[in-house]
Amino acid sequence: MTDKVIKKTKPSEPSALGKLYLLSYNVIQTIGWFYLLWQSLVHFLNRGTLATYWDEVKWTIIIFQNAAILEVVHAALRLVPSGVMVVLMQVYSRVFLVCGVLLTTQGAPSSPGLPLCVLAWSITEIVRYGYYALNLINSVPQSLLFLRYSTFLVLYPLGITGELLCMYHALDEIASEKLFTILMPNTWNFVFNYYYFLIFYMLLYIPLFPVLFGHMLKQRNKMLSKDIKKQV
Repeated sequence: MTDKVIKKTKPSEPSALGKLYLLSYNVIQTIGWFYLLWQSLVHFLNRGTLATYWDEVKWTIIIFQNAAILEVVHAALRLVPSGVMVVLMQVYSRVFLVCGVLLTTQGAPSSPGLPLCVLAWSITEIVRYGYYALNLINSVPQSLLFLRYSTFLVLYPLGITGELLCMYHALDEIASEKLFTILMPNTWNFVFNYYYFLIFYMLLYIPLFPVLFGHMLKQRNKMLSKDIKKQV
């Protein structure tokens, strides 16, 4: 019997046009999230309030957060090596918060959770998209690599806290107005209560947080240890 050698195939790199597109996408996203952070700093330094904050940053958040849906398409077209389901899960939670909570209620936008979300999201995305852009041209500095796999230690719990606060402040309004709620009787014989769905969704953060945080810790150890070996 002869031994068969199985070679692991590396994911194919995108074409030159694909790289140019991804570079443009990541640079635009970096600028967009930096602008959001700048908007927020200016707003609060000028003694702006939570009551007027959402009106200030709303369209920037809508545009650049929902633009992340394109990353699911990137994965599906294999422009990036990430799996479609992994990317979908990463993108879904924020898009849901923006479209399903912030845009549909008045309580969530005035929650103290919103500036926490924006602070965590904007710094995370400035680092992440900046890293992706420079990685496409093989020019990632060690400091950016460190930030890419270290800032989540503080920003991920901060962002989760902000998201939960936004949803919590939306609950009373959703319950009183029966927002997105389908009651019997109806043609489809189907019942859906958005209030209870949102509570269930919030409770999912309890088991999922340690799993996702643990995964990111493993990625951090892997990438930073690889970088240390390169320097030796």
